[in-house]
Amino acid sequence: MSCEPNTVTAEVRGVDEERTEAEEEHVQLDSLGDWRRTDYCGRLNARDAGRDMVLAGWVSNRRDLGSLLFIMMRDRTGEIQLVFDRELDPDLWERARRWRNEFVVAVRGRVRERSPETVNPDSPTGAVEVEPEEVRLLNTSLNPPFYIQDDLDVEEKLRLKHRYLDLRRPRMQRNLMLRSEVSQSIRRFLTDREFCEVETPYLTRSTPEGARDYVVPSRTSPGDFFALPQSPQLFKQLLMLSGLDRYYQLVRCFRDEDLRADRQPEFTQLDLEMSFVGIEEVLALVEELMVELFCSTWGERVETPFARLTYREALDRYGSDKPDLRYGLEITDLSSAVSSSDFRIFSGTVEEGGVVRGLVIPGGSDTSRGQLDSWEEAAKDLGAAGLIWMAWDGNPLDGIDVVRSPIGKFLSDGDARAVARAADAREGDLLLAVAGERDEVCGILGRLRVSLARELDMIPDDDSLEFLWVTEPPLFETDDDGHLTSVHHPFTAPLPGDEDLVDSDPLAVRSSGFDVVLNGVELASGSMRIHRQGLQQKVFSALGLDEDSQRDKFGFFLDALEYGLPPHGGIAFGLDRLVMLIAGESSIRDVIAFPKTTAARDLMTDAPSPVDEEHLRELYLKIRRDDS
Repeated sequence: MSCEPNTVTAEVRGVDEERTEAEEEHVQLDSLGDWRRTDYCGRLNARDAGRDMVLAGWVSNRRDLGSLLFIMMRDRTGEIQLVFDRELDPDLWERARRWRNEFVVAVRGRVRERSPETVNPDSPTGAVEVEPEEVRLLNTSLNPPFYIQDDLDVEEKLRLKHRYLDLRRPRMQRNLMLRSEVSQSIRRFLTDREFCEVETPYLTRSTPEGARDYVVPSRTSPGDFFALPQSPQLFKQLLMLSGLDRYYQLVRCFRDEDLRADRQPEFTQLDLEMSFVGIEEVLALVEELMVELFCSTWGERVETPFARLTYREALDRYGSDKPDLRYGLEITDLSSAVSSSDFRIFSGTVEEGGVVRGLVIPGGSDTSRGQLDSWEEAAKDLGAAGLIWMAWDGNPLDGIDVVRSPIGKFLSDGDARAVARAADAREGDLLLAVAGERDEVCGILGRLRVSLARELDMIPDDDSLEFLWVTEPPLFETDDDGHLTSVHHPFTAPLPGDEDLVDSDPLAVRSSGFDVVLNGVELASGSMRIHRQGLQQKVFSALGLDEDSQRDKFGFFLDALEYGLPPHGGIAFGLDRLVMLIAGESSIRDVIAFPKTTAARDLMTDAPSPVDEEHLRELYLKIRRDDS
């Protein structure tokens, strides 16, 4: 008989409120004594039949059939069935009958093969069972607030509140073991290629890197603060200056920013840097790492070299700087085809320097009018003035008579054929088009592309891996206030040949940056770095930092640049996101042992929490209780 979960949804009942049956009966707990575990539950199979062993773990399920008692025991590798027979050993049977789910137990016994009719083909250990000869009850447990099994719809807040129980579930155990395997694989790969693992400081000074810092008050320097690093960027560049020409680190980083499924306030990244290299060497190393990693953990062969698109090409063709290449729906430019049409929304937009672009849904000509209207509303919600559709019931090159469209009367036969050629449309296809400013149109169609692919079930559900390099992103962009900011960080080198534009036309500067994308998810971002003081100062100046500000924020780094920093480049992977993809999860919280909520809170420890006044006084801090 399995235990029933508590009806409590936020708190486990306290020991003083309700005790387990075993505690009420004053069951004597055993010690492990001289027993030592010899094997793991989930690794037993028919080859182990006849072996004597000691197993330890938790009771996961019970079936009491009277004289026969079946107990499933679980550890981090899986489960094994224990069989107790009252006729053979009534004392042992009586002891085990008092066990409840999640009790901590150890058994000494012999493995035996199950009879053919009792084999469980769905379980890795279903061909064998253990007949205990001696048992020890090591600890009891309260009824957990949810069953310790995978196929349950449990509120995430409850899971995070009792994370130590959630982590007992097989899925979470597998995820954490996979994370460990990924980390070890990375370390082996880089060590074999003469990289040196170096730890960089967690307590450092605040530097602008695009997100808010977590700050730490200094007790020994009143009024001053450390910052937790958003990345080890400057330290790893200084390691290149030191002559340690191949560095890596699996490093904790901290960013005080709004959260979502793939973000946490503290996260882990694989950080690496190489000296005396160009872009090609860095990209080749990363491709080799991905082949090794996915072969060892995913079991799939990664094809190299990865596809490549420049940042501009990615936006123009897919409306995103991290496109998913597993399905089509590529954006095409219709501007020339409609520049002289009588439909003034199209031709007028082109005359004013805008564009008309669209995407083709193969075989979509039979889409209902209601569905088309809903897609138009979706496009408007994304910022489009409207969405124009064209459906071809015949050969698109035959003329206007085979085209259905709300703007059909404005299109000549020549216009219709030109649009079909530009869109590479076929009979039975549907074209969706948007007019406007280039980047805005591409962004709208890019988001619509992803939405349509999901709705139309165009995204493969197999294990296909589509890696992509996105290169040459802009060096600068403007924020909401019109101020120039770095797209990645201010230490990224301009693309060779674009250095002179830093002063004259900064928004036209392409960077030597590169991102690796997998199935529409950005895995890593890297670049060649600035290694000369003059160019670094020029970039700082373009960002609005005068000489005094540069010295105040980056004086130590500028000084270091006078001592011979070699050409170098590197990349940083979000390890949490990488493991999430390998594990097939949708949130990084499911591959992190103790994550925070989307409000950056730890529900288990109830952090962040207040500190007492004495501690604040030691830090020379005072809490402001109002908005004044």
